[in-house]
Amino acid sequence: MLKGAMVALVTPFTAEGQVDEESLRRLIEWHIESGTDGIVPCGTTGESPTLSHEEHRRVIEITVEQVNKRVPVVAGAGSNSTAEAIALTKHAKQVGADAALLVSPYYNKPTQEGLYQHFAAIAKEAAFPLVPYNIAGRTGVNIEPATMARLAQLDEVIACKEASGNISQMAEIYHLCGDKMDLLSGDDNMVLPLLSIGGKGVISVVNNLIPSEMSELCRRWFAGDVEGAREIFYKVLPLCKAMFLETNPIPVKVAMGLLGRIPNASLRLPLCDMAPANLERLKQALAAYGLK
Repeated sequence: MLKGAMVALVTPFTAEGQVDEESLRRLIEWHIESGTDGIVPCGTTGESPTLSHEEHRRVIEITVEQVNKRVPVVAGAGSNSTAEAIALTKHAKQVGADAALLVSPYYNKPTQEGLYQHFAAIAKEAAFPLVPYNIAGRTGVNIEPATMARLAQLDEVIACKEASGNISQMAEIYHLCGDKMDLLSGDDNMVLPLLSIGGKGVISVVNNLIPSEMSELCRRWFAGDVEGAREIFYKVLPLCKAMFLETNPIPVKVAMGLLGRIPNASLRLPLCDMAPANLERLKQALAAYGLK
């Protein structure tokens, strides 16, 4: 179901700090025209921690409506409250999304058993395709391969987004889970290594800037053109790294503003403008790639 390069979509805001619905619709259209393989709104890159519940639901609704089943919509629905994650997942299901992306509970640091029960409860209550998202650098807890293997036994769990940065862990997950669920990269700079061990694609930050290239990388790999995929990977790698000069989504959103992809590149506190030195490095990376 989920394959290729899917965009971890930014949430554009107006100069007054409200969700810019018109710009959001334009972005979605541009992504589909550019070959993006799936749209993932309201994740970390979409600044979900600072969206109100009303805004969160509205962004999901707009995305589903604008996409209109042309590509999969994987709606961000994660929370460190299981009840809240269930409610957001049910909403995504109700409005017609294709799956829900569920970051592991953050700050409260559940045990591996607690992690399993969290996702199992969402699966039971929502009865909807789920994509657990492992990113211990943000949540404080790693979903261990054995736990991911347990989750893969749930019918609702169709894929996982792995952003541990640990290719050995990713390989173990694939070894344990096989074809029970799809393995997706959560790190742009790991997409080719992950594809090489059996992964199906990436939920990508840099896809906000170069959707056609990231989708082409995946297409070439699955067509058996390993050298072609490798060539694209090494071309985009410096740009991928530039997206993490500061905390995501600061660099990517600033870059989108510089390139005119969104009319206003404002962020919500506690995210703030880039430091001048990092902004200059970002501009250099965009120019080196040929983006203007």
